[in-house]
Amino acid sequence: MDDWNEVRTALEVARRGTLSRAAEALGVHRATVLRRVDSLEGKLGSKLFVRHARGYAVTDVGEEFLHVAGDVEERLGGFFGQAQRLATAFSGELTVTSIDEVAPWLLPAMIAFREAYPAVRLRYVASTRLFRLEGIDAHVAVRLGRKPVEPDHVVLPFATMRFALYAHRRYVARHGMPAGENDLAGHFFVGSDDPEVRAPFDRWLRSRVPDVQIIFHTTSERVRAEAIQAGTGMGFLLQAYARAQPDLVEVLPPREEWEVPMWIVTHADLHRAPKVRAFVELLKGSAATAGPALQR
Repeated sequence: MDDWNEVRTALEVARRGTLSRAAEALGVHRATVLRRVDSLEGKLGSKLFVRHARGYAVTDVGEEFLHVAGDVEERLGGFFGQAQRLATAFSGELTVTSIDEVAPWLLPAMIAFREAYPAVRLRYVASTRLFRLEGIDAHVAVRLGRKPVEPDHVVLPFATMRFALYAHRRYVARHGMPAGENDLAGHFFVGSDDPEVRAPFDRWLRSRVPDVQIIFHTTSERVRAEAIQAGTGMGFLLQAYARAQPDLVEVLPPREEWEVPMWIVTHADLHRAPKVRAFVELLKGSAATAGPALQR
């Protein structure tokens, strides 16, 4: 059936008993009601109504057809109500947080979410602070390192960041290329300024070389990369980033012990909220196409 208006009109005629009452309920002319009923009966090849002195009575065929049509109408009404509730749910604000370096791999999901749900305002907060995830500070977090263990959080695996030890060609030209991890004496390094040394590759570096050889300390991954690019010293970089820099030389290849797992974290009370669930699904899907920097 290509015209739902005809079906709705027939339903109103059956409910009201006359063309005039059906026309009044639908807000159309009586002639329009008659035309729609005639058209519908023509398509069905059977009479839905018989006319009598007080109006229109439903035939046996009409009873069966209108029973099916009424069920469809009820289902459609439920769907429209659900759609309106979902439209309301996909509004307001959605705040996502992680560190600044992770943003390039979250942006595809954020852009896709924005296109799908334009009524939602997106915020990305780049910070190392652990935000509360009850919707007060943030709705979704992507956290790095050990799997979060908060009992009221839902934690899903996202991807793994792979790191290797690199040096700029200028550094190698001045100081030479180490033959391996046992040949690091006399070399200089760019490392973390975090006293707790949370990154596994930084912990490895601290355990292998004396602090005097780590001549440049920083809390910024961007500054770390720029210092290594300037030839200040060797240091750990995200493998995908380093491979895109033609003047960087891989000193030691990636190792499993240097990998940094990433986790999608939401609060249990908000995990099933429509906009949170929709964004998390997009985020999970984006991990597969996020590029070589993120490996499952």
